[in-house]
Amino acid sequence: MTIKQFVRLRAGDAQSKYILWMIMLITGLRLTFIFIMGPMPQDAYYFFYSQHPALSYFDHPPMIAIILRLFTALFGQHVIVLKIASSCVTILTVFLFYHAARCFLGTNGATKATTLLLSTLMVTILSLVATPDTPLLMYWVIAIYLLYQAIFKHKNTYWIWAGVAMGLAFDSKYTGIFLPAGLVLFLLLSATYRRQLISKWFWFAVILFLIVILPVFIWNLENNFASFKFQGTSRMNSASEMHLQLQYFLGLVGHQSFIIIPILLAAIFYFVYRILRKSKFNFFQIPEEKLFLLCFFLPLICSFTLLSFVCWIKLNWLMPGYLTGIILVSLYIPQKWVFRQVVFSLFLHLLLAAELIFYPFPVRSDDTWYGWEELGKQVTQHKRNYPNTFVFSADGYKTSAELNLLTTGFTYSQNILGQQALEFDYVHADLSLLKGKNALYIDSEPGFINEAKGTQAPDYLLRYFKSVKELSPILIKNNGHDVRKFLVYYCVGYRGTGK
Repeated sequence: MTIKQFVRLRAGDAQSKYILWMIMLITGLRLTFIFIMGPMPQDAYYFFYSQHPALSYFDHPPMIAIILRLFTALFGQHVIVLKIASSCVTILTVFLFYHAARCFLGTNGATKATTLLLSTLMVTILSLVATPDTPLLMYWVIAIYLLYQAIFKHKNTYWIWAGVAMGLAFDSKYTGIFLPAGLVLFLLLSATYRRQLISKWFWFAVILFLIVILPVFIWNLENNFASFKFQGTSRMNSASEMHLQLQYFLGLVGHQSFIIIPILLAAIFYFVYRILRKSKFNFFQIPEEKLFLLCFFLPLICSFTLLSFVCWIKLNWLMPGYLTGIILVSLYIPQKWVFRQVVFSLFLHLLLAAELIFYPFPVRSDDTWYGWEELGKQVTQHKRNYPNTFVFSADGYKTSAELNLLTTGFTYSQNILGQQALEFDYVHADLSLLKGKNALYIDSEPGFINEAKGTQAPDYLLRYFKSVKELSPILIKNNGHDVRKFLVYYCVGYRGTGK
């Protein structure tokens, strides 16, 4: 997409130019954030993946690990490289999105759709934080483009590449299963294209999809289907424990409004409703191309929205569905709404810039970019002061992953204390080798009240070590104020977990 095409937005040259300059400023801010933003725990955790190659991993398929492995092998193991990797994949996604949107909208409509996509905080997140969603969205867009060419332009060989793309989307994140599901749904609903379900090209695509996702199934077969089980009932605490939680649904609405921005989110659902109402909610009466886009939007969005009444749905799980949702809404959304969306987006990005640069509102959570490098330096000094010790933490994966990124040697996780530790249960998993050794336990205290040590050594540590001594806490400062606190314990004589 060229600047000349960008300025062709129809609704007045002056307003179009303002939109262009604001989008350029937002993009410039995103590029600047790469160099001023510290590593998020997700960056560190998927870097940990990449340093331990496998067919798949406990909580996700391997694609993000492959991408980070490639970039760090070429450019070095630096935090900036991790963010550049995410940014490069996201830039490619936006470029491919424009070409996919042009299939449905033409040049001007695709330009409007790409403007809307670029205005979202979803793109900012994908650009700056390494997660499986980053490659997922790229392969999702590729699959949409290839399926359009195969179905509507009758280019049969595109079925083959579409099967590969859908497989690679699944190899990025299990949400990729909504791609073949959406395809089958569209073909079932479409009187014109239903016969494709029995065509050899469709089945070639199915076979290639299954071949490409084979590594994920092999890993699960070798590990008692641990990943599938985790992403299924165990992740939602089993269906028997579910009960109506309205605050989960409200939380979903809130964080989706944040990442998509309320104007665009409202427009998507308003115009989708109008399309459905016009057809009297009879999907067989919806025009084929609109039906195609809806089949890759409604199943994913509706599934997670319904689940949000009984369990917490994470901020990023709905992201792929918005791709075709944005293309669809671009057929109808007025230019003045686009202008307001971009203005609101610029305002939010300027606020984000202030937070990243000055950190005026400390994040009382381990899901932050701030202070990890300083923690790494101080833990390194502790390791010098207490040689022949191993290091571990027990806050899920966050502190352990950050220390594995920012320090030398291996940092263990909460499996040291007999708790499930995600991918850490599969790397250096023989904890019997540590028996009798001393350790440094780094305990994050995100909601700390004061700078003092804890009142006493936690009882749970004494179940796994002969003795425990608390050291001075690690305090992370910003402008002279303590904004993060980590308790530090010297633990003597590891007993093991008894497993």
